[in-house]
Amino acid sequence: MTAHPLRLPSGPVDLDQIPSGATPGFDGGKKKAKAALFAMGDDLADLQERLFAEGRTTGSHRRVLLVLQGMDTSGKGGVLKHTVGLVDPQGVRITSFKAPTEEELAHDFLWRIRKGVPQPGYVGVFDRSHYEDVLIGRVNGLADAAELERRYDAINEFEQELVDDGCVVLKCMLHISKDTQKDRLLRRLDRPDKHWKYNPGDLSARAKWDAYREAYAIALERTHTDHAPWYVVPSDHKWFRNLAIGQLLLAALRGMDLHWPPADFDVDAERAALLAEDDGS
Repeated sequence: MTAHPLRLPSGPVDLDQIPSGATPGFDGGKKKAKAALFAMGDDLADLQERLFAEGRTTGSHRRVLLVLQGMDTSGKGGVLKHTVGLVDPQGVRITSFKAPTEEELAHDFLWRIRKGVPQPGYVGVFDRSHYEDVLIGRVNGLADAAELERRYDAINEFEQELVDDGCVVLKCMLHISKDTQKDRLLRRLDRPDKHWKYNPGDLSARAKWDAYREAYAIALERTHTDHAPWYVVPSDHKWFRNLAIGQLLLAALRGMDLHWPPADFDVDAERAALLAEDDGS
């Protein structure tokens, strides 16, 4: 079986060897990609609704967790709008993780993450995730080497626990170049309607670009597992990023072999009762 072109190979990770402007598995341009994404919308919505119905009626624990992780401007919000936005919002739970509160810091780093895990039947999305605690922790020296190793192991165990409980864990690293980030930050400054998205603090993180890339490489290598593999999604082209994650999400849902839950009542009797009501009016 051929590995997915975006699935991270096992072993050491060198993000410089993965072109952020490539379009693996897709030979079209922006217009074709947008059309392809739109075309899969019906299938995505149908399968997501089947999952939601299953969770509401059968007692199944099955659900999906889409983890979106990437540098500032890599497009997590764009994926939420253009790809996740294709499905019924009532069956989606989006959780964004910011700097931890004092209460959250008083607990283990996974405490707040567990609270955001999607309920059965849902497609959950983490806009940033538990990986912040090994990325920022390493770059800013908030955790020593021993604690970081403990966290990598804890993440692997946590994700295995989710999978064992019926959750499909789909982890996507949105991979952009430093030049692309600069262009996107400049565009935010050029447009008054984008000023709200600009954070001066982004420049502080950008100044540590190389340290973050190293932290990402280590985290990807240490947490790339058979039960929860990483997909590195080239994201310099927004249209490819959105399409690629849509394709991954669709494949994950198809792999669950979802069916509409059977009625727990006599369909024919209910129909007959309704028709009799009309006849008697």
